[in-house]
Amino acid sequence: MKCRWQDHIKSTPTVLKGKPRIKGTRIPVSLILGYLADRRTKEQIIAEFPDLTSEQIDACLDYARDLADYELAG
Repeated sequence: MKCRWQDHIKSTPTVLKGKPRIKGTRIPVSLILGYLADRRTKEQIIAEFPDLTSEQIDACLDYARDLADYELAG
């Protein structure tokens, strides 16, 4: 089942210059996606960032998927 990334990801202008991040942290989504692109497992990512959950990592992937599906009107 696809999780709602909106429940886990937040972007505010005053934190990390508005970059999307995991809610309640300063961990940017791009960092998590970079680890996944580097073939790190969820377990390895969580070992490095113990406050993260598997669901939050899934939310990063769902966020990226939604961005890739985004179409500009025009």
